[in-house]
Amino acid sequence: MALTDVMLPDSEVLEILREHFNINAQISRLPGDVDLNYRIEQDGVPKYVLKISRDDKNEDAIFYQAELLNHLVSLNSGLTIPAFVHSTNDNLVVRYKADDGSIRLIRLLHWISGRLWSQVNPITKNLRASLGHYCGNLVENLSGFDHPYSERFFEWDITQSLWTKEHVHLFSGELKDSITYFQARFEDRFSQYQSLRKSIIHNDANDNNIIVSADLRKPEVSALIDFGDAMKTQVINELAVASTYAIMKTNDPLDASLAVVAGFHHTFPLQEKELSHLYDCIGMRLVISLTKSALNAIQEPDNVYHQISKQDASDLILKWKSISADFAHYAFRSCCDFTAHPKTKEFTAWADPQSCDLSELFPTINKSKVHTIDMSVSSTWLGHEQDYQDLEKLQDKIDKLQSDIPDAVIAGGYLEPRTLYSASSYDKLGNYGKTSRTVHLGIDYWLPAYTPVHALFDGEIVTATNDEGEKEYGGLVILKHHENSIEFFTLHGHLTINSATSHSVGDQLKKGDKIGELGPFPENGNWVPHLHFQIILSLLNYKNDFPGVCYPDQTEIWKDLCPDPNLFFKYEGLKAYPIISEEKIKEIRSVHLGKSLSMSYEEPLHIVRGSGVYLIDQMGRKYLDTVNNVAHVGHEHQDVVRAGQNQMAVLNTNTRYMHTAINELALELLETLPKELNVLHFVNSGSEANELALRMAMTVTGNKHILASKWGYHGNTNACIAVSSYKFHRKGGTGKPETTHIFPIPDSFRGMYRGEDSVHAYVDEVEQLLKKLAQNNQEPAALILESIISCGGQIELPEGFLPKVYKKVRESGGLCIADEVQTGCGRIGQAWWAFELHDVVPDIVTIGKPLGNGHPVAAVACNRKVADKFANGMEFFNTFGGNPVSCAIASEVLKVVKRENLKQHALETGNYLKQRLEKLSDKYPILANVRGQGLFLGIELTDTDLNPLSEKTSYLIDRMKTFGILMSSDGPDNNVLKIKPPMIFSKTHADELLSRLDQILSEDFMIPHSE
Repeated sequence: MALTDVMLPDSEVLEILREHFNINAQISRLPGDVDLNYRIEQDGVPKYVLKISRDDKNEDAIFYQAELLNHLVSLNSGLTIPAFVHSTNDNLVVRYKADDGSIRLIRLLHWISGRLWSQVNPITKNLRASLGHYCGNLVENLSGFDHPYSERFFEWDITQSLWTKEHVHLFSGELKDSITYFQARFEDRFSQYQSLRKSIIHNDANDNNIIVSADLRKPEVSALIDFGDAMKTQVINELAVASTYAIMKTNDPLDASLAVVAGFHHTFPLQEKELSHLYDCIGMRLVISLTKSALNAIQEPDNVYHQISKQDASDLILKWKSISADFAHYAFRSCCDFTAHPKTKEFTAWADPQSCDLSELFPTINKSKVHTIDMSVSSTWLGHEQDYQDLEKLQDKIDKLQSDIPDAVIAGGYLEPRTLYSASSYDKLGNYGKTSRTVHLGIDYWLPAYTPVHALFDGEIVTATNDEGEKEYGGLVILKHHENSIEFFTLHGHLTINSATSHSVGDQLKKGDKIGELGPFPENGNWVPHLHFQIILSLLNYKNDFPGVCYPDQTEIWKDLCPDPNLFFKYEGLKAYPIISEEKIKEIRSVHLGKSLSMSYEEPLHIVRGSGVYLIDQMGRKYLDTVNNVAHVGHEHQDVVRAGQNQMAVLNTNTRYMHTAINELALELLETLPKELNVLHFVNSGSEANELALRMAMTVTGNKHILASKWGYHGNTNACIAVSSYKFHRKGGTGKPETTHIFPIPDSFRGMYRGEDSVHAYVDEVEQLLKKLAQNNQEPAALILESIISCGGQIELPEGFLPKVYKKVRESGGLCIADEVQTGCGRIGQAWWAFELHDVVPDIVTIGKPLGNGHPVAAVACNRKVADKFANGMEFFNTFGGNPVSCAIASEVLKVVKRENLKQHALETGNYLKQRLEKLSDKYPILANVRGQGLFLGIELTDTDLNPLSEKTSYLIDRMKTFGILMSSDGPDNNVLKIKPPMIFSKTHADELLSRLDQILSEDFMIPHSE
């Protein structure tokens, strides 16, 4: 029967409402499979859902639903339930004879406010967890209810899903293979599955039956609707159905499912045997969905609702099949607080009394001690990335260490997070951006090539190969062992190819038999010679390979699947790598560090390494850094690091001694500045530079009055705070001192004066301050101003402003200080210094954070006249300013900018990014203003009335962090995204940034009507 054959005219539906429920309202169609569904609105507000059966054949089903819902309502469980509305005759179900002669069953239910799951963006981990929680709670509340109709044949019941085998011919290719794969698995294990707990369940938590709260920032599942599929079946089916729809359209469906599973389990505890069938149940729900879609396409080709999930289900079943069933099972167990592998505890109990010696594994080395080396992400022993990626250097380092400790074996690495692995095979695109395998699952023993390796236990060869697939191990041998009914495997990686392949699968080895020899580079998988030794409790789907490194978020699963090899050896130094508790770090900070020291993000990051444009946390996750302009030429740039290390090893002292390093830096820096600015003073920070510049101005002019912009920021010393409106006009500030004179921030977009002609008004504001000083017989010491205002919101000064203001300040007797702490050293692309964009030459320029690439070094440049007048007899001395180490580092930074042509790179990449941000602002008008130069950009978020969108800015920053991109905000309203990354930030990085911005700007919280 086609859908059009069962429709009722809208006029008849309205009459049903009036006659049987005494309701006058407006109606609109809702999607539905079995029933005709209508939204009932009064005064534009949804009030009810009207459900009209296609005929009266499902009378038992409809009355069953009514009793079920009444049962749930009566429990007062706190669950939001779609309660029935009694008719004027006090009936829950109305039997109605339609004008076309058909008999229909009518029900009216209260509308549940909220959003459908299908309309929510994004689907977050917490939202999935709340779905699991709600479904578990619902099962708990239905456990005391029973009804004869609940046990019936129903095509959507997973338990009865093998009916789909009759329709496999409707599919072909990979899709058919996936469908038959799950059918076969389900059928093979059906007798075990039948013994699982049963209860009445909702059975249809699809994305159009899940109601989500109106909270756009932290949404939760508030209800399930449409109990038409509710039936008595295996409890695990409820979780399987909910998981199936919750993980569609994800890059990593298994990872996405774990939040649902954990939420369900923590509300309604699952049994271990139930979890062993969850993977298959999810697969079979997809099989049902796809089969129903195929059949419905034939029977009702015009019913769009029947095809709504077809493509998503097709994509998902292919991904789901690619996941190891065993690994999925272990992941489910782990998130439910069981050991990931069912035999982990049993294996540990057997292994713990074992006492193996290294002489059994390596009989020829005659060493019984172990020396542990740290190869973790935060390892200082490993040193710079360029060093440990150079295998010759790493070999030399290990050899040198070995010569210092000849009686010990160098070893370590179990559960150690590492960044050693750079091959693409270690990476995947997860649900929250790119993620990499970093956590090491075995112990490495660093020994010379051709060292013999022997078996610790009797075993059978299951893998003996040249690891051609992943190229992680070179020669690889895996042995299977049976001890006291326990099966486990030992993996021996990085052997010579000949020794590994001299064995055949099925060969039996006795304890003490030779397995192979350690391979040399490059046949050992392109590594420094060593043995990777690993214990495995299940080989999963692997044949000639097995992961030796896992993704950080799967560590809990893999440590149960691959127990600590030191269970056999009991060496104190080979214990699992200790992950530093982030809570402990925060606790110590909160107790012993000043509370005014803030941290970024609600959940701060534990960053332990920098690399180019990335910051890396302790587990090895890389974050694309768009805000740390301190790392001017890239985090831990090799040449800059070397310059500092080399000079530190020789001498570090002060400027009272002659040294060529300070001269070299001076010449490198002067080469970038106008010829008028030819005298330098070196200090340690941008704050010190501005402090010195203010002191210079006051000394030279004999005056103490300073002009500065509102929302300007110039440092954290007393003198700098006194001229920094960004500090003294905000929380904790005490207002401006009498000697500080503030003019409005020259913001032509959203400032006091707006538009292209606003420059005249802003210049006039400065002139009025100067006139007021003159009226009081006072003169200014200086104007201090950033050439692009940073903390004030990445504000570009209006064209013509700076030349006119400089002129007026100088005519009034003052000096002009250009604060280039944030914008200098080529960041703006067009020039070395931002003041050059305005065709002016300041009297004093302050230079800070970019100069040292993270090392504390800064400078003040001034003209000869200022320098001579400042030298009034009082010595200027800074103990560390201009020391040889700082000068060597700063010189190298400037050389890198020149050598790598980073100024031009900043111009090209900045223009590329800015143009695409402007295009993105056409799509998302809340990106109201894109501004800046080179790699010093700002994006201001406002509504159409130019009101700041601070909460949206904060949300966007937090969400970008979720995807591994670090951003930050500035401006008086914290509504300006600042983009000032390391200068090596490329167009590829820009594309990644733009792609994620596009994604997150489309999320519910960010769209304008969500205000």
